[in-house]
Parts: sequence; C-alpha cells; structure tokens
Amino acid sequence: MFPIGDDNSDRTITPYVNYLIIALNVLVFLFLQGMSGDNVFTYSYATVPAEILTGRDVVTDAKVLTDPYTGQHVTIPGLGPTPSPVYITLLTSMFMHGGIAHIAGNMLYLWIFGDNIENAIGHRRYLFFYLLCGIIASLSHVFATKLLGQNPLIPSLGASGAISGVLGAYILLFPRRRVTMLFIRFITHVSAFWAIGIWILFQLINGLGMLGGSDAGDVAYAAHLGGFIAGMVLIKFFVPRKVAYGG
Repeated sequence: MFPIGDDNSDRTITPYVNYLIIALNVLVFLFLQGMSGDNVFTYSYATVPAEILTGRDVVTDAKVLTDPYTGQHVTIPGLGPTPSPVYITLLTSMFMHGGIAHIAGNMLYLWIFGDNIENAIGHRRYLFFYLLCGIIASLSHVFATKLLGQNPLIPSLGASGAISGVLGAYILLFPRRRVTMLFIRFITHVSAFWAIGIWILFQLINGLGMLGGSDAGDVAYAAHLGGFIAGMVLIKFFVPRKVAYGG
C-alpha cells in the first residue's frame, strides 16, 4: 500500500520550493551520480558516520569480494575524498540516492505531502524546515551507528530523513486529510493519520529489528525515525499562528 495523492483543495500558493527540491534531487541523480553509477561522487559526498564523529575525512581503497557460492567477484567502492569540512555531507547526502526505486519512492512522498506543508508555513520557512529535518535525521543515523556499535564507515544518503520530517509535520497539522492509496489493484481513501501511521509503524518494526541485532539491511531507519520526530516537534515553531492544527 502506498499513497498516490491527497486533498489539495485548500492550497493557496504554488509550492515552487517543493518543486525545486524535487528537481534538484533528480538532477543530482541523473548528472552528478550518473543514475547511481558514479561511485566516486557518491562515496565522496555521502554521510559517513566516522567522518561526522571525528571531523576528519576518511579515504579507503576499493575491495573485491568473492561470493563463496557463485564465485562471482563484487567490487565494493572505497570512500573518496570529501571537501572540507566533512560536515557538508550532512547536506549533500540528502540530495543523493542509491537507485531509481529509491529516488522514485522518495520523490513520490515529497510530491504528495510536501506541498501541503509549504502551503501552511510559506516558502522560506519550508526550505529551512526541510533542510533542518534532513540534518537532524542524518545526525540521528550517525549517533545510532555509534550507540549500536555498527560499522561507521558505511555511507548513508537519500532524502528519506528530510521527507520523514515533512511526514511528521503533516500528520500533526492534517491528521484527517484524505489521502488516496493504491492497495494491490485497488484504490482507496484513508485519513493521513492511517496513511502515515502505516509508514511509521513499518519504520518502528524495522528499527526494532536493528536494535535487536538483526540485519536491517542498508536502510538508515534511525534517520527516518529521527527525521519524523524532528518534524513533529519543529513544525510547532514554524507554523504561523493563523494555521489551525488537526485539519
């Protein structure tokens, strides 16, 4: 089940900041990442927990691993040099993605939910809110990596953390807003509370799996949860007084 639209009947402004963010993500993916084929750029500008924790750039060599069952050789790219200061990757990483499915899913959520938040708080506030949520989400992943004893050299990237902040704001401002969902072959309408609630439940389940020591894959669930909480908390400081909660 995933969203394909929501009610925009009360939108009064053109959400050009949201459009600009989406366009920037797509352009970076196509031309700077080479549709995730340019490992040099990706592994230089992604967020590496070890770099953020120490403040020092980490450069590693590529490794060739052999699958013990198939004998196939797989090359794992090394970390490239990052422009100083390394903390710039907290920003650059939120505009990069690991593949077509990754960017398509993220941009779909941003397209559906981001315009409502921009309409509620204005263009400049929305831009600052989005970037701040993304930075907090990345830091959540960094500190979770440290606390859980995971490999601090694995880079993370993607707009998921910032978009999680948008979802956190959305569920607080518009819990009853109608969201159109595609479920297998059927289209149904549910409230934002349920649409986003299903998403956050999925993040919690997978995050608990990571906390329990099981393999949670390459997804930074701590960033998703950190961004979501940040969005719920921060939106109270960004929303104008004239905007009512619970719409």
